[in-house]
Amino acid sequence: MVKKLAASIRQYKKASILAPLTVVVEVLMEILIPLIMAELIDRGIDKGNMEAVWLYGILLLVAAIISLIFGALAGKYAAIASSGFARNLRHDMYYKIQEYSFANIDKFSTSSIITRLTTDVTNIQNAYQMLLRMAVRCPVMLVFAMIVSFGIDAQLSLVFLCAIPFLGFGLWLIMSRVHPIFERVFKTYDKLNRIVQENLRGIRVVKSFTREDFEINKFEDVSQAIYKDFSKAEKTLAFNMPLMQFSMYACTLIVCWFGARAIVACGGDAATGLSTGEFLSLITYAAQILMSLMAVSMVFVMITISRASAERIAEILDEESSLSNCDNPIHEVKDGSIVFDDVVFSYSKKNEKPVLDHINLNIKSGQTIGILGGTGSSKSSLVQLIPRLYDVSSGRVTVGGVDVREYDIESLRNQVAMVLQKNELFSGTIKDNLRWGNENATDEEMVRVCKLACADEFVSAFPKGYDTYIEQGGTNVSGGQKQRLCIARALLKKPKILILDDSTSAVDTKTDAMIRKAFRKEIPDTTKIIIAQRVSSVQDADQILVLDDGKLMAHGTHEELLESSPIYKEVYYSQNKGGSINE
Repeated sequence: MVKKLAASIRQYKKASILAPLTVVVEVLMEILIPLIMAELIDRGIDKGNMEAVWLYGILLLVAAIISLIFGALAGKYAAIASSGFARNLRHDMYYKIQEYSFANIDKFSTSSIITRLTTDVTNIQNAYQMLLRMAVRCPVMLVFAMIVSFGIDAQLSLVFLCAIPFLGFGLWLIMSRVHPIFERVFKTYDKLNRIVQENLRGIRVVKSFTREDFEINKFEDVSQAIYKDFSKAEKTLAFNMPLMQFSMYACTLIVCWFGARAIVACGGDAATGLSTGEFLSLITYAAQILMSLMAVSMVFVMITISRASAERIAEILDEESSLSNCDNPIHEVKDGSIVFDDVVFSYSKKNEKPVLDHINLNIKSGQTIGILGGTGSSKSSLVQLIPRLYDVSSGRVTVGGVDVREYDIESLRNQVAMVLQKNELFSGTIKDNLRWGNENATDEEMVRVCKLACADEFVSAFPKGYDTYIEQGGTNVSGGQKQRLCIARALLKKPKILILDDSTSAVDTKTDAMIRKAFRKEIPDTTKIIIAQRVSSVQDADQILVLDDGKLMAHGTHEELLESSPIYKEVYYSQNKGGSINE
């Protein structure tokens, strides 16, 4: 996990190295300052030697200035390194997510991914900044202060060695209890983000059904769960400060007690015992040692919080796409012919019942195919296998006579345009949204595809025409307008296969017929697959597929299915004569 995260440091390695180096210089100056003070007292003040006072006073000032400069540089480099590390982590996670197949995306919820990209990365950033400074400063300060302390008075310095294991055990006990709580609380954050996301997306539904109180209570429940977990964790972490203060004051008291007696016993003569300056140095080093231990405890707290975040981020980075190119992928799609050869498909290996069950189908290039079926009949699942959004469980799907698994994924998807069941427009102008189909499309090409999708009429009526700004999610256009813009966007790809997954459901029947007529006339060589709920949307197709519970129940022309398929006949008469065939 650490190696995986460390790979995201990259161009910030220099700052990551300079930060601890400058910290070491800062610490060395702080270690020298008590020694200089001891000399100032013993050789200058006690003996009334003003030359020594001036000399050691100047040295003291120089050491303080150097410590200040390198401390500031350490803060600067640590900030650059940690913020850059966080930037790279977000970059790597976001790019990794773009490589995911639909199966990988299904594994992580949207709210969980958002939490990992925001809260978890921020925790890692704070921990990394603290590691570069405090995690370097504290051990270096501890080691050097202990060495100098033992050089001054080894017996008194043994007090510090006794305090270290006591504090270490206390810190381990605290951290072992707190880590599982933080693991749980970040999962609860995922749930919180999901609730907020659902509420904002469906705010119109919430208000129309007057469910504001229900949504507020749902939000309060998960917020209360986070509050309780954090409170429990912080109550445990609160023992850290009393533990540190007890150790600090106990050590200081012992050093003062035995140090004062040693000074009295030798008369303040450093040659035979302990001088006043050395005693003050020991007090200063005691404070530095114990403050270092306290800072170490703070580092452990931050590491404990960030450890759960690091594990969650590593999950995103370690996840490998379930879809990948073969060794020598094919880049050219010959035509839009499609064959389903005994295809069985399940979203999960654990599913006992397949979503698609032994589908055999032959579609010629340029044909118009209609697909009908009830909700849950796996119509969308069928067409998602064509651009290889998922892989078949068994059997094979071929496009242009080649198994889709042998194509370069990007090349295949560039030749298969899908207008999904859930239409999505992005914030930006209409031109920006259309250019998702072809980023180099000219204005004339955009107008042409909009005319094919019957979108030019309403776009031209906008005051700013194709420069009209689309709000996030396309909230400032109607459902039918959104669908037609999505169809136009797909047409800009100039695909060999065009799939419309119930993409004209919000369009009136007249406009629907006009779109299909334009397709027949303007793109006759493109294979068109239309999933629809209305028979009128597919009855003039070259071939109509009837799906039920993942099985291909019948296929043929409109007239053939009226004769041979009870399901198709039932749907047709219910939509055209107001009831079932038996009425």
